[in-house]
Amino acid sequence: MSDMNDIIAGLTQELRRGTIILGVLSQLGEPQYGYSLVPVLEEKGVHVDPGTLYPLLRRLEKQGLLESRWDTNETRPRKYYLLSSMGREVYKLLCEEWRTMMSSLQKIMDDPR
Repeated sequence: MSDMNDIIAGLTQELRRGTIILGVLSQLGEPQYGYSLVPVLEEKGVHVDPGTLYPLLRRLEKQGLLESRWDTNETRPRKYYLLSSMGREVYKLLCEEWRTMMSSLQKIMDDPR
């Protein structure tokens, strides 16, 4: 039984990887600093570890999907992220693709062979 639980855990983690990207992009219509995303996403049912989040934010910024700025007015400087114009377009297209994939998968799951 432990082997099956390990397999399920691994496959579930693979399924979540793409959803984390959509979850993060969905929350960056307004500026957010990295760690503030963790509880916001958690509250909405998307668990993301800070060790996963920060490399993802850096990668999305490098790809041009996010813009960032430092806020040094508080005690601790914080880097705020926001969708770039390309990021907004990419997010919109990813949502359309997600809906198409979900619809197709729902049909497959409803009609198993």
